Amino acid sequence: MTTHFIEAEIDLQQTPLTVKEVETTLQQQGKPLRWAITKVDKAKQTAQVEAIVTKDT
Repeated sequence: MTTHFIEAEIDLQQTPLTVKEVETTLQQQGKPLRWAITKVDKAKQTAQVEAIVTKDT
């Protein structure tokens, strides 16, 4: 098992910003250990998420 730092951008026009949506987006990269919304761009209608995920090797 390895851990990775990832960043994800969520389009707020397409997807409501909910805990479930953030976790679903992160699970595409591995199992989320912890995550945080670090930036919301009102002009672009996006949210930046940073996370630590684990992946099986």
